[in-house]
Amino acid sequence: MSQVASDKLANVICDISLGTLRQKIWDGERISPAEARQLYQLPLEELGALADRRRQLTKRDAYNGRGNEIVTYIVDRNVNYTNVCNVYCKFCAFYRTEKENDAYVITHDEMDRKIEETVALGGTQILMQGGHHPKLSMQWYLDLIFHIKQKFPEINIHGFSPSEFVHFQEVFQLPVEEIISQFVKAGLGSIPGGGGEILVDRVRKRIAPLKAMSDEWLAVMDTAHRLGLSSSATMMFGHVETVDDRIEHLERVRVQQEKSLSYGGTGFTAFIGWTFQSENTKLKAPTVGAQEYLRTQALSRIYLDNIPNVQSSWVTQGLEIGQVALKYGANDLGSIMIEENVVSQAGATFRMGVADMKRLIEELGYEPHQRDNWYRLLN
Repeated sequence: MSQVASDKLANVICDISLGTLRQKIWDGERISPAEARQLYQLPLEELGALADRRRQLTKRDAYNGRGNEIVTYIVDRNVNYTNVCNVYCKFCAFYRTEKENDAYVITHDEMDRKIEETVALGGTQILMQGGHHPKLSMQWYLDLIFHIKQKFPEINIHGFSPSEFVHFQEVFQLPVEEIISQFVKAGLGSIPGGGGEILVDRVRKRIAPLKAMSDEWLAVMDTAHRLGLSSSATMMFGHVETVDDRIEHLERVRVQQEKSLSYGGTGFTAFIGWTFQSENTKLKAPTVGAQEYLRTQALSRIYLDNIPNVQSSWVTQGLEIGQVALKYGANDLGSIMIEENVVSQAGATFRMGVADMKRLIEELGYEPHQRDNWYRLLN
């Protein structure tokens, strides 16, 4: 057979293969890592349409059968209780050492003021994360959680990423299960997926060598889910990782979700991906644009067939791309972000209120609805 004939045959086989793969996605079937790599090569609009189809299949039975008519958002505040951190992530512009002039640890009065402002805006939650402070005691955290829950019982404390819990384990010399259990007794309601970055240790060792590694991050999530807590899952991409690394990250999250669902809870309620923001950071890596963001989000929706919600990252992409992402697999616009201190210090400074959220959602023909952390509608 001539080379020309061989190339034509290969193209025909590839077309047949892609046709079969498209049908699998259309029918809601699970795809493999190799198939995900194939999908990533599709034209962006086609990949987006397949992700939108998968969103429709996933959400059609939600909200009394109206899941495909509704796009959700949450009103909460991102509170960083300290910026003191001893893991020095290369991608982070937020952390400070204890000796720097602008290092801080939040007081109860400051926390009260932030939550009062949040409640006044109709907020139902605080997303509380911080640096890996080497000297704060376990009692400090328990007192803070208990104080918040006693004063604001209606507010869900969505707090402390897995990497923070790994840090707590080292500082407090206690098992993660005991720490989480005590935090829950004090008032912790759920756990954010921060610190996920890329769940490939080769990548993690390049961008944050002192931070929790992949197995440690997943082990915290497994423990939390086993104890009945829900959490989100995240991915920060567009730096030194490859597309195959992103797919490995998705595979590890999907496998963990299978295990977590066997415990009888919800496991990961949502997946949120966002792109690396480079300003004021030490990580020298080219950032990626909107096309790469949309392509990765679309692939995430298709691959993570056991996670019901995908959140658009307008905070890093801007309002317009955040809206477009609702046609690339996302069914949620996330938070209005009353306060955001981490990615803003790395160069992303987009802001949005409830009116903006509703407008963006309605322009696409969906109904906007405020939700809580567990995706229950509030309005």
